[in-house]
Amino acid sequence: MSFTLPRYFLRFHFNFTARTESTRAKNNHGYLFLAPKANTAKFTTASIPGDKPQKLSAEELLVVVGGGAAGVYGAIRAKTVASNLNVLVIEKGKLLSKVKISGGGRCNVTNGHSADNLVLADHYPRGNKELRGSFFNVHGPTDTMSWFVDKGVDLNTEDDGRVFPYPCSGTCLATISLQTGKLVTSASASASGKFLLKIEKRTLKSVELVEADYLLIASGSSQQGHNLAVQLGHSIVDPVPSLFTFKIEDAQLVELSGVTFSKVIVKLKLENVQRNIPQLTQVGPMLVTHWGLSGPAILRLSAWGARYLYSSGYKGKLSVDFVPDLHVEDLKSMLSQQKNRFLKQKVLNSCPMELQLIKRFWKYILDREGLVGDTLWASVSNSSIVSIANLLKHCTFEVKGKGQFKDEFVTAGGVPLSEIHLNTMESRIQPNLYFAGENAWSGGYIAGSTIGRLAAGNANLVGAL
Repeated sequence: MSFTLPRYFLRFHFNFTARTESTRAKNNHGYLFLAPKANTAKFTTASIPGDKPQKLSAEELLVVVGGGAAGVYGAIRAKTVASNLNVLVIEKGKLLSKVKISGGGRCNVTNGHSADNLVLADHYPRGNKELRGSFFNVHGPTDTMSWFVDKGVDLNTEDDGRVFPYPCSGTCLATISLQTGKLVTSASASASGKFLLKIEKRTLKSVELVEADYLLIASGSSQQGHNLAVQLGHSIVDPVPSLFTFKIEDAQLVELSGVTFSKVIVKLKLENVQRNIPQLTQVGPMLVTHWGLSGPAILRLSAWGARYLYSSGYKGKLSVDFVPDLHVEDLKSMLSQQKNRFLKQKVLNSCPMELQLIKRFWKYILDREGLVGDTLWASVSNSSIVSIANLLKHCTFEVKGKGQFKDEFVTAGGVPLSEIHLNTMESRIQPNLYFAGENAWSGGYIAGSTIGRLAAGNANLVGAL
């Protein structure tokens, strides 16, 4: 049985829905516009059970498992380096779906404040020591931004470092083949070093065999990729959620839903962690949601404490400093001066302006201290002032769980870094097997570059013969 795959050149278009000639999907990704080229890449497959698969083309084939940022970037890079290389991307769902929803649905491309690669590596909860080497030196965030700009995609770096594309379009002149709605369910390596892959369509009982020269697994936390890695000799560290919000059961806090704090210090205390772990204290913006707390500070805390939180059942105590730039004694003095100046005013209507607290949050603090709305400053005792100051500096919340999502956006786990050559992203166990995912752009670029150079070298060797 043979099938022909349309080849596509990739046009970046941030306002349109992606379409392919083969599928005409109504709702695919909103990130790439894929236009079919006239020429096609043809492969031969065998039904299961049946004959061995054969490739009709003399060109080598790279199969990429996963159509996320790492997979697509790696595919484009490999094809750019080796124009003779056939590239096939297999994605079970929608192409670049996580890229599309990142940054609140605005496509958070990368971080523009990470020029120092050593500092960048230190921001990784796992693998920060390994990533201090050549990983980011080969292709870092600045290189990623330059790549997009070179392809005609204008980028905007916000104050917090997040980089977003302007509504625009650009073109990447790389031709690759794409199939969505399919799974690579099994992989084995032959004595000749080829990979025999079984591909199944999710909606139909259709099975195809494809023989590939190179295999790039870039399927993130998907069980599909983990199964393939195990089949090819790798071990797997069981993944746990690594980027999530905190569930807080506090009826009064719900009233603050939507309130943001530009800078807080959050510190997590867990019963099963007795030693001091600096990373369990984070600084940054925080958001109150209808179920608890979110925002960059909370998300970073969840990433660094992923396995500790998992083992504790996602329960612990969270301490929040809402005025981190003020010493507690200065805060007490400020509150005492406010009392002396406004003795006959209601406390609720007279929050010190220097604190820059919105009235809803000031009321929340007063309610926790037991001061009702019509209380005058003249009635506030010195002990209450101390308590208010301590609440603002050390406000504690009981973490009762994590935000619930159907599929975790980010997880901690997968193939151990010790089983991968980080300078090439090639497996230490199986030749011509590559992985990408920890920092999608860098990993995808390194893997694609390595594969492309090998394929181009092989093509030159065949030509010389």
